[in-house]
Amino acid sequence: MTAPAAGPASGPAPGSASVEFRGLRRAFGRTVALDGLDLVVAPGELVALLGPSGCGKTTALRCVAGFERPDSGAVLVDGEDVTAVPANKRDAGMVFQSYSLFPNLNARDNVSFGLRVRKVPAATRRARADELLELVGLPQHADRYPHQLSGGQQQRVALARALALEPRVLLLDEPLSALDAKVRLTLREEIRRLQLDLGITTIFVTHDQEEALSIADRVAVLRDGRLEQVGAPAEVYDRPATPFVAEFVGTMNHLAGRLDGDRVSVLGRLLPVDGPVPATGERDVDVLVRPEAVRVSPAGDGAAGEGPAGEGVAEVVAASFRGASVRLRLAVDGGEVLADVPGHEAARLGPGTRVTVRLVERPVLVAARTAPVPAPVVAADAL
Repeated sequence: MTAPAAGPASGPAPGSASVEFRGLRRAFGRTVALDGLDLVVAPGELVALLGPSGCGKTTALRCVAGFERPDSGAVLVDGEDVTAVPANKRDAGMVFQSYSLFPNLNARDNVSFGLRVRKVPAATRRARADELLELVGLPQHADRYPHQLSGGQQQRVALARALALEPRVLLLDEPLSALDAKVRLTLREEIRRLQLDLGITTIFVTHDQEEALSIADRVAVLRDGRLEQVGAPAEVYDRPATPFVAEFVGTMNHLAGRLDGDRVSVLGRLLPVDGPVPATGERDVDVLVRPEAVRVSPAGDGAAGEGPAGEGVAEVVAASFRGASVRLRLAVDGGEVLADVPGHEAARLGPGTRVTVRLVERPVLVAARTAPVPAPVVAADAL
């Protein structure tokens, strides 16, 4: 089943195109990079391909660019099958992780290189290059060579070069991963601004969940060459279709729960189950809950694990400052729970504080119980 396209956040440019991955399969020896990928990108839309290393996202992008030929399936641009069309005949611009600028050319000549190959007159090339350098905020750097530019500036030049030929599709392959955090944040906002202003169809490959959620009209989560879920960022984050998506997009607590019909008992609450239940037939399950869905308040003198109806009692083990919020690590009966609380509330919830824990009333995902379940499964840098 092909994932439907959605409209872009702003109107598409007249020359922008739709892109369709239709049953795309690509293997390298015994390694299957793409396993029947179906996805449609609407004209003017920015779709982020998100997933762990080896999930097939870059292979998918290279199939659109023409650098890879799928073993089966097709790539369609505006309904036209371009699977067998050479890369230099496709109307696509690509920006690589490594910038790939020519070291012997200054910024202006790097931007205009494709125009020179197409034998565009010199005056026209220069005017177009200067226009694009202005667009990416580097008009004063036109005569500088790559070694005289910072990483962020080099990537801006690479972006301008990709736009020089006015492609109908822009392909971005982890374009920000080599940059430091502050530059990465600034440049991703700049890329989004340019994409919206130009209305160009864009496919953005990344393994960074925050990056994908902040920049895209829709996020397509890939796993082992297959599409796990595609949807608006809020939909993918708030209503993950599978436990894999829930784990990969953001941090998840794994809490011990017990099924009761179409509901599950967890931390003293009976919550509705979102999606299918494990086919094992076991009633004991893992319940996946995000840290922001855990409510915390100072407790009385109740014993550990005992609290008012719908609440449990825990102890704060550690607190990690995260700007507007603080992430607490809580010891509960039989394990640990991560909870995000507003920064102004954290002062009274330091390590050693006894607290009551309550889950927000909302549907939750459940998964087959992993044995044992001593603590939530979270990324190493979650705290």
